[in-house]
Amino acid sequence: MAENEAGNSSAAETYELVASRVFDAPRDLVYEAWTNPEHLAQWWGPNGFTSTFHEYDLRPGGTWQFVMHGPNGVDYPNKSEFVEIAPERIVLRHLSAPRFQITAVIEQLGGKTRLTFRQLFETAAEFNAAKRFAPEANEQNLDRLGAQLQKMRTV
Repeated sequence: MAENEAGNSSAAETYELVASRVFDAPRDLVYEAWTNPEHLAQWWGPNGFTSTFHEYDLRPGGTWQFVMHGPNGVDYPNKSEFVEIAPERIVLRHLSAPRFQITAVIEQLGGKTRLTFRQLFETAAEFNAAKRFAPEANEQNLDRLGAQLQKMRTV
């Protein structure tokens, strides 16, 4: 974590979680896994979770509304707004609590793709609550994306 001259941490770094993974798949396939709701529903969320999508309007200003069903039987309603949609970058604002912005940077590396997943939280309280579970959950989410990409490659 970087500090400024006064020794204070900057809010952007303080409230941000970052996960990154290189996938053995071309960028267009990773982008399709993110932007096709049939694929996205197969991998979005940590292990044991499923999702029911109610609205998926993939355009800047469009809404993504869904319910994540936890393995413990609890439903987690989610509402997000798409900010930016491009093959190299997807940005969305998670409007349900906790509030945060996701930026997914999708970089072509020859025949592989690096996905960098950034979650920027609005408040210290939301960040501190999320950092107890989100880093592991994000890694599981990327594991599930990798498995979905393998399925997509074999079809």
